[in-house]
Amino acid sequence: MVRMGQVVAVVNQKGGVGKSTVTLGLASAAAHAGHRVLVVDLDPQGASTWVLGIDSERLRKSLADALASSRGGSASAILRPSSWGHLIDVAPSGKALQDLESTRRGIDGLLFGDGANRLQRSLDGVAKGYGLVLIDCPPSLGALTANALAAADQALVVVEPAALSLRGVEPVADLIEQTWERHGQRLDLAGVIVNRAPARSHDAELQFDELSRSVGAKSVWKPVIPQRVVLAEAASNRQPIHAMGARGRDVSATFDQLYSKLWKIIRPRRS
Repeated sequence: MVRMGQVVAVVNQKGGVGKSTVTLGLASAAAHAGHRVLVVDLDPQGASTWVLGIDSERLRKSLADALASSRGGSASAILRPSSWGHLIDVAPSGKALQDLESTRRGIDGLLFGDGANRLQRSLDGVAKGYGLVLIDCPPSLGALTANALAAADQALVVVEPAALSLRGVEPVADLIEQTWERHGQRLDLAGVIVNRAPARSHDAELQFDELSRSVGAKSVWKPVIPQRVVLAEAASNRQPIHAMGARGRDVSATFDQLYSKLWKIIRPRRS
C-alpha cells in the first residue's frame, strides 16, 4: 500500500507576507520528520525553486510546460530533486508561468481549457509516495492561485500582523468558496499562519486579536513565526532552517509544531 498525502495551497493575495518562507519552513519540518514532500512552485518569481537549489533559467522545462500539457500526470516529467536531501522534490517555477497568469489566452486555458483544471490534471497520480504536496502560490488571486485551490485539499493563509496583510484573508476565503462551488470538490481552510511576528508590539497584538475575531481563534495557528534574521540567512544560503544549528533552533521548533498540526489535519491515507 502506498501512502498518499494531501495537497496544501499556501496562499495570500498580498505579496511580501512570506508565503515562500512558510512553504519552505514546512517542507524543512516535513523532511526533519522523515516525510517525503513535493514543493510545487506556482509563483513566477521562483523563490522556492531557487532556495531549493534549482536554477530555473537552466531548465528546459518547468511547471508551465506541465500546465500546457493535456496529459494527466504531466508534472511527473518536470519534477526535480532538491538540494535539501532525498525527501524533498520540486515542481520548478519558470518565467513562462507569468504569461499564463497575465494573458487572456493563458487565463482561458488554465480555467476552462478542455473542461478540466490544468494543475489538478498535471498532478494526477503525482501525489503517490509523498506525505505532503505544498503549493507555493503567487501573490495574487488570479488564474494560477485559482488553479492551486482547485487542485488542493487544504488551504493555508499566510499573514503578517499588519492591517494590509490581514485584509487579504477574506478574499481568499471567498475564492475558496467559489472554487468549491465551481469544481464540486471539498476544499477546506486549514488555518491561518502568522509570519514575522515581532517580539513585542502593541499594534501587532491588536491586529492579532482582530484576526482571531474575523476568522475564529481556532483558525489562527499557534505558535506564530517569529521575526528572525536567520530565516533570510537560510534562504540566502539555500539551506533549510533545520540546517542553521543553534541560531535557528527556536524558528525550526516553531515550524516543527506547525507541521505537526498540519500533519494531524491532512491525515495521509493509503491507496
